[in-house]
Amino acid sequence: MKALRIAGLALALAVPAAPGAAAEAVNLILNWTPTADHSPFYYAKSQGWYEKAGIDLTIEVGKGSGVSSLKVGSGGSPFGIADLATALVAKSKGADVVALMSIYANTGQTFYWLKSYGVNGPKDFPNHKIGNPPGDASRVIWPAFAKAAGIAPDSVNFVNVGPTAKIAALKSHTVDIISDFYNEHDLKVIEFGADLGYVNWKDIGLNPYGNSLIVNGAYLAKNPKLVEDFVRISQKAYAACVADVEPCLKALLDQASGLDKENQQRQWERIKFLMTDEFTTTKALGWIDAERMKKDYELVQTYLGMEKPFDVNTAFSTKMLDPSIKMDASKVKK
Repeated sequence: MKALRIAGLALALAVPAAPGAAAEAVNLILNWTPTADHSPFYYAKSQGWYEKAGIDLTIEVGKGSGVSSLKVGSGGSPFGIADLATALVAKSKGADVVALMSIYANTGQTFYWLKSYGVNGPKDFPNHKIGNPPGDASRVIWPAFAKAAGIAPDSVNFVNVGPTAKIAALKSHTVDIISDFYNEHDLKVIEFGADLGYVNWKDIGLNPYGNSLIVNGAYLAKNPKLVEDFVRISQKAYAACVADVEPCLKALLDQASGLDKENQQRQWERIKFLMTDEFTTTKALGWIDAERMKKDYELVQTYLGMEKPFDVNTAFSTKMLDPSIKMDASKVKK
């Protein structure tokens, strides 16, 4: 009997612990409902990459960058996705947030119009109607766009149009121009064809960082190794999805209902463009440049306001990024 007990003990010691048994519960709150730009997180989770690093990841549906910034900033969620300008505003109000990785290295902010309405570029915007929601970032920061485009800020009229009604408003000529994110570009191309005109804000010299991975500052200080693992796994996942998005979209569609696969594929092609700049291709995928952050801070301070100014260098860190993982620009369609 004693020999049997010893054999049983030896067998128990030889069997590895159940995967994730000691994993730390970690929450990631998205900026909005899941779409193609979030698929790498779902893919990495489906592959067990977070679990192998001792991370039991829960992905929470978001309700806007403002909500995710505040939840992360208050310690309600260790990680989140948020538009970086929105996160900077939240930080000025006391939110303890630090950006670790850019997802949209280029701004997604874009204006769309129909050439048949007499608009061929920003110089033609005066005396036309722009449709978007009242709190839309493109409306709030409109004076910066107008200055860069060389037109008077008060030369256009804004019309309140809900996020899902923009294409219909443009089609019915309720408005002449709409603002939207570039990752939804193909829906306009399909709807309007050769009559569609557009300008991405980057094209006129305005290029604030967009959606980024943020972390609670106190959580980062307490769990630097876990945070580094989370960032590097996420980097690895984005690189894998750039190489082949099919398994990533499958992981997304398995968990998020109501998405059209073809539309998500089209979105991903645009997202790869938004992920690509001189730093993400040479420094590291997700790199955040200090000089660009200074410009973003100044832009936000001027047009959105900073309740309590702070050193912008405390708002981001690139130390957690793996420099061996870079954005593959060859995968971006021109």
